Amino acid sequence: MQRFIIEMGMGNDQYGMDYTKAAARAIEDAIRHSAIPMFETLGISHDQMQVRVTIGVQDPDAIDCAALVATLPRGHATVTATIGGLNVTNPNTGNTLVIATAAVEAFLPSQA
Repeated sequence: MQRFIIEMGMGNDQYGMDYTKAAARAIEDAIRHSAIPMFETLGISHDQMQVRVTIGVQDPDAIDCAALVATLPRGHATVTATIGGLNVTNPNTGNTLVIATAAVEAFLPSQA
């Protein structure tokens, strides 16, 4: 498989400390501006594409990776959570803002 695209994104949850919500927003941010006309131009099926998503958050065990896979629109996807991102606590209220980062990579069989 050859990687043909990598997109990065950032998402957050400001009030609920919902790591999966922050991760979903990071994924959406990463793919929101992508347009890949190569599939249509070359007649390649999206079914051939493997999508690998890596999410960075302070509590990777709090991520529902299966729920995130279901949000990806094309290809055969996997989502992996790892230590990363950032938690920021408001000193006045004690509320914690969860910030997630995402790397979305897409792979196809060699076209050579």
